[in-house]
Amino acid sequence: MIGALRWIGPSLFPALLLLVIVYLSDRRREPWPLVLFTFILGGVGKAVTAYLEARAAAWTGLDVVAQAADNAGSLLFLFGFAAPFREASKVCAAWPAFRSKYFDEPLDGIVYSSSAALGFACVENALMLREHAFGWVWLLRALVALPAHVFFAGAWGYALGRVKRDKRPGSSFPIAWVVATAAHGLYVHLVYGRGPGALVGTIPLLVAMAGVSFFAIRDLSQREVPSSRSPMLLGPVSVRHISGPPSLRVVKEAMRREGQPIALRWILFGVFVTLGAVTLGLALSVAVGYYAHVDFSTVDEHDVTTTAPVALLGAGLLAAFPVSGYLIARASSLPTMLEPALASALAIMATLALLGVTIPVALVFGLAFSPVAWVLACAGAWIGRPT
Repeated sequence: MIGALRWIGPSLFPALLLLVIVYLSDRRREPWPLVLFTFILGGVGKAVTAYLEARAAAWTGLDVVAQAADNAGSLLFLFGFAAPFREASKVCAAWPAFRSKYFDEPLDGIVYSSSAALGFACVENALMLREHAFGWVWLLRALVALPAHVFFAGAWGYALGRVKRDKRPGSSFPIAWVVATAAHGLYVHLVYGRGPGALVGTIPLLVAMAGVSFFAIRDLSQREVPSSRSPMLLGPVSVRHISGPPSLRVVKEAMRREGQPIALRWILFGVFVTLGAVTLGLALSVAVGYYAHVDFSTVDEHDVTTTAPVALLGAGLLAAFPVSGYLIARASSLPTMLEPALASALAIMATLALLGVTIPVALVFGLAFSPVAWVLACAGAWIGRPT
């Protein structure tokens, strides 16, 4: 009994705690039996996918765990089979709730998709911790994987909520599901397919997930209950005079250039500014490491204690993007964020292409951190826009 609690407790308690938080986040409160039923279906979906993955792994000799994920075949197994089946099982678990009469507001998409994801993560972590009951690294992996499952499912759950509200099908759900599946594969490779040191790299990703989730939930709440008293709905200029962060709707308005051509010269200028800021950020990180006597040659992804140099380099790299976004917006004096956003995206793509040619192993980390870098660049451009 005590032995079973070592893997059942760390799996069940956090999942149920998050389930209660998700349930209480909905003002109108969905039927608790339906939420719990969706949670259970999510766990059943994990059991089914685990069986299918085990059979496929026995047949192909491939797997997604750290010992086998260094070859291209295992990556293909992860992105082409495991990740799509896992996200599809979550959709199947949430589908009965989506078709029910209780799914009547946009926020329900996040509530039920999160419930399915938590049931999925609960069973996944229980199976993993049962096999590695005494490994603290595996307990940490279970901890960082739990909110990620909720975030990936929340992406297509947000799209389902939009579809339910608009009452017409569109491309938002397929696109959100594909993006969530790709992000799921990257995160699984980072958490389970690399050494324990790679877990440090999930910290900014988890922070970014929390931020995006906050904006998505607030956007759905505003769509559900529009209020004329909210300055968020007045436009991009009015938002600059309040202390709260902008809504998704306001940010999308700031990304548009209706009736005006895109300023290509500022995009090209922004690419060079972003690449220069990245180079300067890395140089400053190396200089700080030199004066602090940090030995960058000791980095080993299989040893968590050696990841401090990587964290220092990552901090310098990510800090460059809000600075570059701010400089581009201030220099261009354009009323929108489109040019800085496109410039940072092109700079990130150029960096990823360079990593793929020179350091292929770093490409996975670059792909994982590129959304964080792009959001930081957009945040800097938002602050630097003219009033």
